[in-house]
Amino acid sequence: MIRNLLWFAALLLMASATGASASSTPVKNGVWRATLTRDGQKLPFLLDIQANPDQKTYTVYSLNGTERLQLDTAYVENDSLHIPMQLFDSDLVAKVEGDKLSGVWKRSRQGKVVATLPFKATFGDTYRFFKEENTTSSRNVDGKWATLFRSQDGKDSTVAVGVFEQKGTTVQGTFLTPTGDYRYLAGSVKGDSLYLSCFDGSHVFLFKAAFQSDGSLKGSFWSGITGYETWTAHRDPKAELPDATKLTYLKPGYETISFTFPDTEGKKVSLSDPRFKNKVVILQIMGSWCPNCMDESNFLSPWYKKNRDRGVEIVGLAYERSDKLEESAPKLRRMIDRYDIEYPVLLAGLNDKALAAKSLPMLNHIMSFPTTIVIDKKGKVRQIHTGFNGPGTGHYYDEFVEDFNRLIDKLVSEK
Repeated sequence: MIRNLLWFAALLLMASATGASASSTPVKNGVWRATLTRDGQKLPFLLDIQANPDQKTYTVYSLNGTERLQLDTAYVENDSLHIPMQLFDSDLVAKVEGDKLSGVWKRSRQGKVVATLPFKATFGDTYRFFKEENTTSSRNVDGKWATLFRSQDGKDSTVAVGVFEQKGTTVQGTFLTPTGDYRYLAGSVKGDSLYLSCFDGSHVFLFKAAFQSDGSLKGSFWSGITGYETWTAHRDPKAELPDATKLTYLKPGYETISFTFPDTEGKKVSLSDPRFKNKVVILQIMGSWCPNCMDESNFLSPWYKKNRDRGVEIVGLAYERSDKLEESAPKLRRMIDRYDIEYPVLLAGLNDKALAAKSLPMLNHIMSFPTTIVIDKKGKVRQIHTGFNGPGTGHYYDEFVEDFNRLIDKLVSEK
């Protein structure tokens, strides 16, 4: 009897030890240089991984230029590190082998993996494309660049403005487009070429371009799992985009907007509700899947806390990958919690621009997520701003904030 008990206890100890070793593989604290591979191209980015006090989970930041973007809490399961990015339905999963991580980046839809890219990372490397001692170039991209992106079949094109800052051979900046910016890009120039990349869990961007004899740039742009475009750019200090306040507008005969959509608890909210009466109202057309929308939420959330007592309200109109409340409400709640949003966020429909426009038929179209609509105390639309210049755009972001505050000050002061 005693022998059997001892034998059973030994088995329990062995199982416990095996379980601990399978789930406690250590991940080194510090910066890891990571790459995703697609079409033979390596898209580099940096991760800062730090163990939490519980020694079971990790805090992870994606480093893009001046941005330190915190990802969701990471953990080790068996011998693999899992870094979830729930807002964007993506995950990094990699086997831990000392100074190496090896695995995949996954994109999911409704809980099912729909695409993957190979992922690798090396501990202690802090360069993005090239080690500094191996990078030399006489080229400089500092300033503004008039840019044109073209689809692979040549049928579609997008006008953009590249804005870059260069120190030595290191480059930071972004591209502004009529529907928003490409967030924080970072890279370098080497020889006669420019290299830029970004990874934030949703945006997976790689730009390469060669300097031409006339000083212009000609290159390729890989995005996500399958996106590919060519692009050209020439230096132009006067390069500008169309006026963002004139791209989306009310159809003739309309002065106001009306809607009724549910919040995350299913409660219907309408612009005619008493809480909005005689107040300046800001409508944020957005989606939890949209990084530019998250940049705007990161601005609007603290702004609302400071300004709501002045007679200002904000309503988020979320267009999600599912128009079923039971599927999209958890995502919206995560977004609300992450950005500490205290204004109502409503499920307005699917993230399809044509369908979104049908839900707000008084608009000529919905060209971009995000789009911001400012309504005065009498319920009249005073401005519709297409897109959002996020903090990665530098002084363009500062100008947006100044213009936004100036408009709200004016509307609040009106009787």
